[in-house]
Amino acid sequence: MSILEQLRLLHPGWRDVLEVAIVSVVAYRVLLLVHRTRAMQVLGGVIVLALAYGLASALHLNMILYLLTLVFSYGAIALLVVFAPELRAGLAQIGRSPMSRLFSHMAGSEIGEEVAEAVERLSRSGIGAIVAIERDVSLEPYVQSGSEMHAKVSADLLATIFTPYSPLHDGAVIIRGDTIIGAGCILPLSQASLIDRSLGTRHRAALGLSEETDALVVVVSEETATITVAANGRLWRDFTPAQVRDLVSGKSLREVSHEAGLEVHS
Repeated sequence: MSILEQLRLLHPGWRDVLEVAIVSVVAYRVLLLVHRTRAMQVLGGVIVLALAYGLASALHLNMILYLLTLVFSYGAIALLVVFAPELRAGLAQIGRSPMSRLFSHMAGSEIGEEVAEAVERLSRSGIGAIVAIERDVSLEPYVQSGSEMHAKVSADLLATIFTPYSPLHDGAVIIRGDTIIGAGCILPLSQASLIDRSLGTRHRAALGLSEETDALVVVVSEETATITVAANGRLWRDFTPAQVRDLVSGKSLREVSHEAGLEVHS
């Protein structure tokens, strides 16, 4: 019987469609959790080992098969130990209820007000700052590079963290929902060439994080006191506090930049 004839015998029902949809959503959420993390690199390694196992089985290489079997047997336990932080972060993200996300979205305007007020104060005082706002892709690996926190977002707290000579002023603040979850965090530096020489390390770090995740990153320049936003691997210059408020509150970057005629630098 040909493949075409076999396909004609299939009669998918609504249960099959439902199962495919559920599996697709779960697979998508798992990929979001491991995207741009060391777990993604390990997943690549596991795929290579699986291909090697299949090849060894086809060629009847018994010793290699035995060794790979040992690797798969004990490797699963080792991965549970090595990736315990990622597993905790993933389960926490899965456990967030739709109701809590709804309340978080409703509180977006309040968070936007606090972030906008903080960047306005910092810009007026000529104090450098970098604030990363988590979206779908978890920023937990970057939180671990700094000091973990659990504090409600407020303009006063953000301004205090970035006060010169304070222990955490050089790193980035990471916000999840309405909570500051990390301060003094180290972000990946972009390798892209920046034409404008007034863009410093903070801008390169903001761009680097936006290249690796879907985070929204707000930067206040210490040299020029200008406000820059990084998203989707691009930099947007000369934001006003009001525009930052709209953006953090949920307004799209395309809409805000179009209304203000902002310039892209990347």
